[in-house]
Amino acid sequence: MAAAGGPGSASVDPLCAGTLAADREAATSRLLELVDRIDQLPPAAVRDAEERRRAEELLRRARSLRRRFLARHVEQVYAELTDGLTRHPRLERLAALAAERFPGLVPGPERLAAEGALRQSDKEGWEVDLGIFFHAVFSSRAAGSHLLRTMLRPTPAALAALPEYRRTGRADLKVATVTRQDGVASLELCNDAYLNAEDDAAVEALETGTDLVLLDEASHVGVLRGAAMSHAAYRGQRVFSAGINLTHLYHGRISFLGFFLRREAGYINKFVKGLCLDEAADDRWGPEADKPWVAAVDSFAIGGGMQILPTMDRVVAADDAWFSLPAMEEGLIPGLANLRLPGLTGGRLARDLILWGRRLRAGDPAAALVCDEAVPADRMDGAVRRAAEHLANPAVPANRRALGLAEEPFDLFRHYMAVYALEQSRRLYSADLVANLERTWISRAAGRTEGGRR
Repeated sequence: MAAAGGPGSASVDPLCAGTLAADREAATSRLLELVDRIDQLPPAAVRDAEERRRAEELLRRARSLRRRFLARHVEQVYAELTDGLTRHPRLERLAALAAERFPGLVPGPERLAAEGALRQSDKEGWEVDLGIFFHAVFSSRAAGSHLLRTMLRPTPAALAALPEYRRTGRADLKVATVTRQDGVASLELCNDAYLNAEDDAAVEALETGTDLVLLDEASHVGVLRGAAMSHAAYRGQRVFSAGINLTHLYHGRISFLGFFLRREAGYINKFVKGLCLDEAADDRWGPEADKPWVAAVDSFAIGGGMQILPTMDRVVAADDAWFSLPAMEEGLIPGLANLRLPGLTGGRLARDLILWGRRLRAGDPAAALVCDEAVPADRMDGAVRRAAEHLANPAVPANRRALGLAEEPFDLFRHYMAVYALEQSRRLYSADLVANLERTWISRAAGRTEGGRR
């Protein structure tokens, strides 16, 4: 067998069957060689058929090696990156540390930034290698549980904004606001230019706002709602969510870590599990800061908006609102809907929604499985207030924690996140997704909203 990096090494991968020290040297040397050979090819957007074939083969070899290396050593790798599980790097920082200490294992920040400037169709697809890495991390109970608890910690931005929010009861987070009144904290998405579609900036703002609601002792219930829009088709009307910002996705500005993984492991998981405030928390951890949530659905909850609804303790919708999961049209996995929806709707309706794109209207009988109450639009404020007042009962938090144990055990969530990380990273760079963006959303832009939907 040829030595890694020597003559003939292009067709021979290290066995990854030894110690971390031995396999690390062999694997990183081989990975750097493969990455360098990919870099020597023309950019992905201008390759001819033979160059594309060579790139695909080099990527296949590198990804096979990464998976084998991580399958054997991920817990030791994670322990090194977190100083024996005593530090708590979030997703982006963890990936940067892995790129620094295990060269070639994952793309570094500079490579990701350069690729982030390209359209989705022109990218190499280095984020798939992040999917491989986080699949391995989440597949490990020790590493995955530690990372998920890390992602349940308050963000630095929230901690910085907390004193002023406690004092005034209001925080302006640019594309979201938080307002406290009479013990109820309202978190409103205000991405007006895109009909409240979500992008990286919206995810960051929503996580900061969620942290403020959960950390503030003066409120007992959170309300999630969309702000009123200025768009001509919905001027003056509230809109809950238009899902993912497909315009940004087409232009390559939706990131795998900052949007897809952060969204699920960050603010949406905090709706379900609350915050983890104990640095020494282990598998016996229980939420230290959690609150019941009401979703107020005006106009529509598309895609990511509908994905949120199973995490809410009460869903109140205007009777003219509608819900949909256009996952098949987009070519993506609809977050954790595949895990959470069947428990609410049953498997048949869940498949109808996810695989067939069925649209539910708030007044439909089947909509009662995802929406607790449908009221005339002009009565939404009162209905939402009554729901929040009911959930302010002191016995609610303990009961919702017990329900959460039955509905979504921590290890089940972790295992889903492992599968989701790998499969969603692949979906982002699939030929059908790019074709869908070109055909379904961008080529028909003249008849669509700024967010890429009608």
